[in-house]
Amino acid sequence: MPAEGVGGESGLHRLHRHCYDPEYARMEAWLDEHPDFVQDYFLRKATRQVVDSWLVSHATPTSSSVELSSPTHNQSRAGSGATTPVRKISAHEFERGGLLKPMISTIDGTPTFLTSSAEDQTQASGHSPTPVRRQRRSRHELRQLDEKELIFELVKDICNELEVRSLCHKILQNVSMLLHADRGSLFLVQGEKGGGCTPLPPGQAPRGRCLVSKLFDVCSKSTLVEMEKKEEIRIPWGTGIVGYVAESGEPVNIPDAYEDDRFNHDIDVLTGYKTRSLLCMPIKDINGDVIGVAQVINKIGDTPFTQQDEQIFSSYLQFCGIGLRNAHLYEKSQLEVKRNQVLLDLARMIFEEQSTIEHVVYRILTHTQSLIQCQRVQVLLVHEGSKGSFSRVFDFEANDLNGDEGESRTSPFESRFPINIGITGYVATTGETVNIQNAYEDPRFDASVDEGTCFQHKGILCMPIKNSSGHIVGVIQLINKFNDLPFTKNDENFVEAFAIFCGMGIHNTHMYERAVVAIAKQSVTLEVLSYHATASLEDAQRIKSLRVPSSAYFGLHDFGFDDLHLDDDQTITACVRMFLDLDLVERFHMDYEVLCRWLLSVKKNYRNVTYHNWRHAFNVAQMMFAILTSTQWWNIFGEIECLALIIACLCHDLDHRGTNNSFQIKASSPLAQLYSTSTMEHHHFDQCIMILNSPGNQLLSNVSPDEYTRVIKVLEEAILSTDLAVYFRKRGAFFNVVQEGPHWGIEEHRDLLRAMSMTVCDLAAITKPWEVEKRVAELVSSEFFEQGDIEREELNITPIDIMNREKEDQLPLMQVGFIDSICLPIYEAFALLSDKLEVLVEGVRQNREHWLQIAEEHKLLPANNEKDSNDNVTTISKPNTPDSNNIENTSVQNCRASSPIAD
Repeated sequence: MPAEGVGGESGLHRLHRHCYDPEYARMEAWLDEHPDFVQDYFLRKATRQVVDSWLVSHATPTSSSVELSSPTHNQSRAGSGATTPVRKISAHEFERGGLLKPMISTIDGTPTFLTSSAEDQTQASGHSPTPVRRQRRSRHELRQLDEKELIFELVKDICNELEVRSLCHKILQNVSMLLHADRGSLFLVQGEKGGGCTPLPPGQAPRGRCLVSKLFDVCSKSTLVEMEKKEEIRIPWGTGIVGYVAESGEPVNIPDAYEDDRFNHDIDVLTGYKTRSLLCMPIKDINGDVIGVAQVINKIGDTPFTQQDEQIFSSYLQFCGIGLRNAHLYEKSQLEVKRNQVLLDLARMIFEEQSTIEHVVYRILTHTQSLIQCQRVQVLLVHEGSKGSFSRVFDFEANDLNGDEGESRTSPFESRFPINIGITGYVATTGETVNIQNAYEDPRFDASVDEGTCFQHKGILCMPIKNSSGHIVGVIQLINKFNDLPFTKNDENFVEAFAIFCGMGIHNTHMYERAVVAIAKQSVTLEVLSYHATASLEDAQRIKSLRVPSSAYFGLHDFGFDDLHLDDDQTITACVRMFLDLDLVERFHMDYEVLCRWLLSVKKNYRNVTYHNWRHAFNVAQMMFAILTSTQWWNIFGEIECLALIIACLCHDLDHRGTNNSFQIKASSPLAQLYSTSTMEHHHFDQCIMILNSPGNQLLSNVSPDEYTRVIKVLEEAILSTDLAVYFRKRGAFFNVVQEGPHWGIEEHRDLLRAMSMTVCDLAAITKPWEVEKRVAELVSSEFFEQGDIEREELNITPIDIMNREKEDQLPLMQVGFIDSICLPIYEAFALLSDKLEVLVEGVRQNREHWLQIAEEHKLLPANNEKDSNDNVTTISKPNTPDSNNIENTSVQNCRASSPIAD
């Protein structure tokens, strides 16, 4: 496929641009019908250049300016990523324009997005030389030129000037020279159409259109520095000669100014200059809109301005309009860059410190006050339960930073100043912005908030603070801008943009505070649980005082061991005997009392469920002990791994709830949210570590750091191996090792043997005499039925067969399937490793025959099921070689459900 086929150019456009090719058309039609192939091809073959070309052609506007996506666009789309603005330009696009300057600089040792003053000038380091400015010709040289050459020279003089005041100064001096005028003035249009303009206090932005003198009374000897010292003059739209020219768009040529009613005599009184003749002309942009007015006064020689002067003036001002337009665009772009830098710096300052809500709000208040320059700033956090009320109110005054306090503040004053609930409540409820110039004229303002204070509300700007989801989390209120100025639309834009960062900062801080509280609660809970889940010292001392019979007395070496005749204390002393006979107490310097208390604590942390309780854990540990001692595999594993295996057997089902992993996921339990795989097994391991770290239960306190690390690693692997998913994942490799001949010096072979040993011990009830196996199977099925009842009643789902009381009669057949698919293969493999374990295989086979007999008695088998010469049922597939790992998925799922170890 050609590269442009991936780049984004439409096929129709490509076919029109080139000659129509039927082969390409068929190819494109095929691609349209096979979008999956196109996507796959694009992901595999598209280069970075192709991706960037696609992004630019599909997202970049056709205009020269790069517009940013609105942050509020598509807010209704779900998910946090849905509101992310589309990337409309790639980073390397800026390199084409030479924008290689670092975005982040350092001022006073602090990283910032703002440009330092040195960089604004000439790059103090000297690496960026000052651009050479064109030398202006003298007035004498210009007078020697004819009219066309003079205009051309004066156009060149302004074409590269992008600073507005400097450009205006050049324009006025040049037109004065062209027209032989004594002096001139230039006014620029400010404000929006349709608003008019009334006289405003100094520094106040116009609400409608008016004319503002960038430079006034510029003569041939004037300098830009002198002109900048003069005060600005504002002329309302349509007022006076200048206002008339701006409104009408027509020039005015007056021989005697004092004879024209439109002339304002006060200007001469103000300047002390006598105006005689006057030529005033509009400056228009390429669209024909008036963007300024230029006027020249008093032609030298006391003669009026002629029609030819008007033509020359008009011709030159056409170029001036273009220059002013460019200067305005440049000025706006510079201001936009500065505004973005300010917002980035404000965002950085907010996100630097989010440990407490007080610190974040303090940063918000101080930097807002510094940016907008007002007397008071307040942040009110909305109460989560009620939109119209506030949970906390923070107040900051301009002079708070100048206080005499011994140490600088890091948090604002809280609830210091009475709050005007009318306006702030309205904003919190509606999410609308309120900007009023005179608070006492607004009916929502409650004048009583100023009573008894030395403060009086005048102008108010109140805006909502929203989080990333668009929910209002607070309100920011600015009061009384300095110099009695009103809050402008520009102020609103700044605060609105800043409020977005404020909302994220407040939201993140809330989340952080909640996380800290949750961690603290968890720590306290663990401490309480650890205390209540730990066996008492008195019980440990009681067990310590008991005589510990021998392994032969308990029958711990017997593969047919049955715990039915032992009481709870005897199960604890039997565990102590296992530790003693494996020489673990002596080898790892265990405190005997700690061992007794730890065993009692482990027992205490098993819930009183039907099957997965302390007795099951004890039986698993007994089988591990019997295998290790009868096969002498303790020599293979070594003392550290033997210790980990015995601990793992005793702890592998700690805090079992009588429900398996599948149930945790279906019920969306907290455990399922913590662990996505081997859910219960991870929880069993965590409980094991908690007990081992509890005071008085630190069984491993005397082992070396390296030994401790190794014990914990083997312990975790062993407990996780009791998940049947892990068993199915590992058993194929284990069967191969058995077939080819194991090398126990290889770590991987030993890992597999430990994992499979945990499964063999966990399933050991299937190898016991029939009376034991039948009793255990009934316990397992009872626990499964209890889970099935919960699923049906609480989760409103139909349980699988093994957990469905209505399918109880199918239990014998399911047990046969469980034996054939899971049990027999692993026990046969172990029998190949040691002839001491053949008794386990024999026990499994005998129990299989018992289940088959029950199935026959209940007529559960199909009519054509007959025993073959090997005494096997012909219709039930039984893998009987170690490498038989190809079990049907459906049967595996059923078998996993029916397993006694299925968590």
